[in-house]
Amino acid sequence: MTTHHVCRTSLKVCLIFLIAVVFCGNTIGVDAIRAQSGERPRRVSPTTTTPPEQNFPSPNAGSPPSPDVRRGSSLDIAQIIERFTENESLLLREFANYIYRQEVRMQTLGVDGRPTGEFYRLSEVSFTESGQRREEVKRFPPSTLLGIHITPADLEDFGTTKPFSITRENAPLYYIEYVTRERLDELDTYVFDVRPKRVPKFEPGGKRFFAGRVWVDTQDLMVVKTAGRTLPEDKNNKFPRFESYRENIDGRFWFPTYVYADDVLEFPNQSVRIRLEIRYTNYRRFQTDVKVLD
Repeated sequence: MTTHHVCRTSLKVCLIFLIAVVFCGNTIGVDAIRAQSGERPRRVSPTTTTPPEQNFPSPNAGSPPSPDVRRGSSLDIAQIIERFTENESLLLREFANYIYRQEVRMQTLGVDGRPTGEFYRLSEVSFTESGQRREEVKRFPPSTLLGIHITPADLEDFGTTKPFSITRENAPLYYIEYVTRERLDELDTYVFDVRPKRVPKFEPGGKRFFAGRVWVDTQDLMVVKTAGRTLPEDKNNKFPRFESYRENIDGRFWFPTYVYADDVLEFPNQSVRIRLEIRYTNYRRFQTDVKVLD
């Protein structure tokens, strides 16, 4: 879409919801995941505020670990990281065997906070008869966004991005720093700040990275929330800070169900405030035999 007010810039909102890096440590054995009881919390409720602005590394960089996690103890940081990043690798494989609905709504906002334009896309992610992954678009009206436009690459990201794309295999590309333990709704979590070791120059279709914070459930050692932003950027490609929440699916897997962003993107000749919501619903298992670390 173009108008006299539209700057021809691309807002490429890549949804990278998890980052972790493997520290040195002993290998942890693989166990079958426990089925959760009915009393186990099923989801983490979204907050009403966006993630706080922060530079990376975090203010805790270089500080000794909090007393509740000590090297050589049952709560060894390296072991926690190794186990939850391995779980992310396995969850990625399991996620590929699920059918779900994805709803994307992005709005540009005026100075009064009211929407001035909207991008909307509703699709069903399923499988063909031959077992190939496919996305069937159910509703996709013309975009009315002001000041930005969505490119074909953006549409591909919305439709095919994997929320577990940073796993144990590529986690060494990141630094990870333990922050604290935190109560998140009814869950007790370990909190980590993460950042890429090297941020390359922005290129269309290039590799994306995440800088932000992750919350890991202390019982299952699975990520239940992330907050941050994707990198790299350039003057014409800006990315909002976001929060991503997961829900316990089938009593075993913490899959993403809600992503929220409300941020101002600073382009050379204008500032554009956007609000983004992505919802994942109707999860149904297709087939899998994946086991998750416990």
